[in-house]
Amino acid sequence: MPRAKNKVASRERRRKFLKLAKGFWGRRKNVWTIAKHHIEKALQYQYRDRRLRKRNFRRLWIIRINAACRQNGTTYSRFMGALRQKNIEINRKILADFAMNQPDYFAKLVEFALN
Repeated sequence: MPRAKNKVASRERRRKFLKLAKGFWGRRKNVWTIAKHHIEKALQYQYRDRRLRKRNFRRLWIIRINAACRQNGTTYSRFMGALRQKNIEINRKILADFAMNQPDYFAKLVEFALN
């Protein structure tokens, strides 16, 4: 009796995996053993960087808020502390947007929080 290798399923499994390698350069996109390694690595980076992106954006928002606070004569920590004391719950993303796009509104917010 011949040995069964289940060629149909094997080919389909490889085809699905190689589809993920679309856009890779050189043999990474079409040679199974090389593509497999690079796809696994790419998926690891993808998982890691979904978390890193959140960290990086939070850092960016804090930098923008701090710069706007200093233009209004205070610091980031004093401003955030004052907001917390007044029970004003605006997240950093929105505050950074106000700081960049509506500086007059942000100045009023700083004035209100500190007084």
